[in-house]
Amino acid sequence: MLHLIDSHCHLDFREFDTDRDTILQNCLQSGIEKIVIPGVTVSSWQKQVKLCQSSPMLSLVLGCHPMFMDEHPDDAVQLLDDAVQQYKPIAIGEIGLDFYVSNVDMAAQLSLFDAQLDIAVKYALPVILHVRKAHDEVLKLLRQKQLPGGIVHAFSGSAQQAEQYRKLNFLLGIGGALTYPRAQRLQRLFTELPLSQIVLETDAPDMPLCGHQGERNSPENIPVILEKLSQLRGESIAHIAEITSANCRQLFNI
Repeated sequence: MLHLIDSHCHLDFREFDTDRDTILQNCLQSGIEKIVIPGVTVSSWQKQVKLCQSSPMLSLVLGCHPMFMDEHPDDAVQLLDDAVQQYKPIAIGEIGLDFYVSNVDMAAQLSLFDAQLDIAVKYALPVILHVRKAHDEVLKLLRQKQLPGGIVHAFSGSAQQAEQYRKLNFLLGIGGALTYPRAQRLQRLFTELPLSQIVLETDAPDMPLCGHQGERNSPENIPVILEKLSQLRGESIAHIAEITSANCRQLFNI
């Protein structure tokens, strides 16, 4: 039996409200032992907490996502600090910078990201990062902090940026994007990266696999991503499963 981890899955989202228990059973049967659930907004944290308390399979991560700036209250950072003390998440996330859209308030994103990094430093927690069109800005900020490391979720940067993250003890998450034939640059990158820097993720319900566009993604698809990575790297499924899961367990201490 494989011992797999989905390092990034929004299982708390309402898309899973009707069949969440069935999905968890299916995951267990296919060797998926842990699912890491990142935070998005303050208003969603309570549902996350209750869900993660319901099963030892589920690991809690709390944070404020950069794409939902309008939904974060003014005291979000203090609320995060309080929640970390109360609920003991394994990491701070999903936090970061998203400059993909041209009209975003970069200063507000930077301020919130910086403050959340400081909370991670305060409690010696790793972070789960969301980064789009902002890797250089994120790396600059990370170098100023004494963090234990983290994961760059859905990494699609350059080999040079990957190496900069490695020096800061950051792992790189890969998911459904790997299954698209047009993703040749991404496939090449994850073929050449050291396996010690890679973790598997689905980002479910988002980021569907190739051929399933428009459908709900699920943590049940981790074995498909694993198989694709195995094909690309020419390494056994068992070996990749063992190393990527160990990477995750070591980072999060789970």
